[in-house]
Amino acid sequence: MTAQALLRRATGLSVSKSVAERAVGQRMEQTGFSDSEAYLQALTPAEMTQLIELVVVPESWLFRDPQAFYATVELVQERWARGRATRILSIPCAGGEEPYSMAMALRDGGVPKQAFSIDAYDLSPGCIERAQAGVYGRNAFRAQDVAFRERYFTHVADDAYRIIDSLREQVTFRQGNLLQFDTATYSRHYDVIFCRNLLIYFDKPTTRAAIHNLSALLADDGMLLAGYAEVPSFCQNGFATLQFRQAFALKKETAAPASPMQVAPLPAMRTLRSVPPAPRRTAAPVAQAAPRTRPVSVPAPAAQAAQADLLAEARLLADRGQLREAGEKCHAHLARVPEAAEAYFMLGIINELAGKMDLADDYWRRCIYLQPDHYEALCHLSLLAERNGNHTAAATLKARAARIYQRRQASN
Repeated sequence: MTAQALLRRATGLSVSKSVAERAVGQRMEQTGFSDSEAYLQALTPAEMTQLIELVVVPESWLFRDPQAFYATVELVQERWARGRATRILSIPCAGGEEPYSMAMALRDGGVPKQAFSIDAYDLSPGCIERAQAGVYGRNAFRAQDVAFRERYFTHVADDAYRIIDSLREQVTFRQGNLLQFDTATYSRHYDVIFCRNLLIYFDKPTTRAAIHNLSALLADDGMLLAGYAEVPSFCQNGFATLQFRQAFALKKETAAPASPMQVAPLPAMRTLRSVPPAPRRTAAPVAQAAPRTRPVSVPAPAAQAAQADLLAEARLLADRGQLREAGEKCHAHLARVPEAAEAYFMLGIINELAGKMDLADDYWRRCIYLQPDHYEALCHLSLLAERNGNHTAAATLKARAARIYQRRQASN
């Protein structure tokens, strides 16, 4: 079994071949192996943990997307007024930034410590160790208002700050994997679950399995906070949105979602529809729609079906890790339909999985040039801008995506 397949089986993450091989090369240097096959055959659970540490993405910061915390404070206050404590789960918790932000927001909201409990899990033992230490550098304080640092942190060295003990004691950290969570023991245990920006690293079947576990863990009247790019996946798998502005909050629908083994096959990718250019005031500085100079030709029904098949095949191949073949299907589709925004979106996903982020960025920009309201492409561009430290562009793209999502909700 390849390193890529082993890592996916252990974590559920769609790790590109280049990332997996780079991680194996680093561990081979550190452990004295000269042959990759011998290294993989000798892989122990402890060594697998070290390998996973090299491919996880622990990037986060304090009060990231703060509206989610404010929505949770409202819920906890309301429940405590009725004499009910709230159990909160953060998974994955990275270095503890998210659960500590929640604890600070609740303290600022005047919520007593007995009114809530916070459990936090992450796949990475290294992340859990850093979270328990509670020491953060400059990158963790990216919020516009960092007055909370003076209230809840002590300065320990240069740009390093440690969170106060009374808040550290409010959070219980454990190493764990959502896909292997004991959902029977913790069935409907949590009133609030934070699971933000995890599903974007999963393929479709793994996404469904993760959402099934989250649904099992969440109380029937509970609230789940997702990443903005992940809301559609939740809505396709048993969740509905809650009207908390910019919080990306969801609730379980009345009907329980199907188990991972019972889910219906993925629908065919949506076909390109003609979209008028976005108004000038909503265009992001990084990508602006231009008026059409010629009409888009409409293929015959048989040709439309064949083109949809090419994109469906590309998605299936990408989910299997056959990225080159998936890219070829997309390019074949573009040869027939040069203005197919969905094909450019898929090429962006394929290149992201291959670790070619510059190409991914270029394809997603082409996608929103052709289709300015392509929600998923805007979300991916925003996340990429965020990872690159371009927070102004990320905020602009995120706002565009949020407006599009709200319009869709209003029209349903």
